[in-house]
Amino acid sequence: MIEDVASGAPAASATQAAPPAAVLARSLGADFRSEYARVGGTRLHYVAGGTGSPLVLLPGWPQTWWQFRKIMPALARHYRVIAVDLRGMGDSGKPPGGYDKKTMAGDIHELVCQLGHDTVDIVGHDIGAMVAHSFAANHPGATGKVVLLDVAHPDESLYQFTLLPRPGQPFLWWFAFNQVAGLPEKLLAGRSRVLIDYLCELNLDSADAIGDRDRAIYAEAYSSPDAIRAANGWYQAFSQDIIDEKSYPKLAAPVLALAARGNHEYLADLMPRKAIRADVRKIDNTGHYLAEEQPGAVITEMRKFLGP
Repeated sequence: MIEDVASGAPAASATQAAPPAAVLARSLGADFRSEYARVGGTRLHYVAGGTGSPLVLLPGWPQTWWQFRKIMPALARHYRVIAVDLRGMGDSGKPPGGYDKKTMAGDIHELVCQLGHDTVDIVGHDIGAMVAHSFAANHPGATGKVVLLDVAHPDESLYQFTLLPRPGQPFLWWFAFNQVAGLPEKLLAGRSRVLIDYLCELNLDSADAIGDRDRAIYAEAYSSPDAIRAANGWYQAFSQDIIDEKSYPKLAAPVLALAARGNHEYLADLMPRKAIRADVRKIDNTGHYLAEEQPGAVITEMRKFLGP
């Protein structure tokens, strides 16, 4: 069931630091609108605009649909762009469970069916990339082409991560931190800006690629205990995601993986084992948040891959 934004948005967090999603959506032009839909027993928020074949954008942690703000207007000249806050994210519902990527992919499939689309191209970053992969694996008939930004679906290699940093190797300490039930909400509630700033400094080559207002938007989205709990749920579901992934065939849909510094070799080795047709491209001069740091390069690669 589709809900118009005028029917009422979820209650804002106490910080009130960021404009509402409807205002942010309109700021992008191209008739972008903030909307809601009931799917999978919860409510998804999405922002849609543009004309053409449907293109679904799925964000990652610790961000929201807003992370695609720099690429959405250009893409909307060629596609019907649908940027979705995943289950547990931003203005979407934060139910007690359902944070495994198979269930979250089911949310997206139900949404696109409600919107009247039989087949969509799908783009995901970080957690969103995991959901995009699961969407293609579980709903191949609804999948056109797939773009994965810097992250692959969880598999057993995650169990090899260590609690102690190896010299010269990435140290993804938050994978463990987000596994802890109950504690992150107490530590981060109302203090999420500290984490957002830390991750931006760590994962950007140019810190100003995500400005103060953008960081405030993300911090507000993750400021409440419910929002922190829900985001932790994406990580706490990794064990189930790993089990589910073992049953997935190689993706039949064409896949483009865009990799930032540090991830190109990993994805170039991995993706041919996960997809029948996989093309891995490196995006230079960017950290993990490549759609915000190098939007022009991301748009160029996506347009070449997706076509008209």
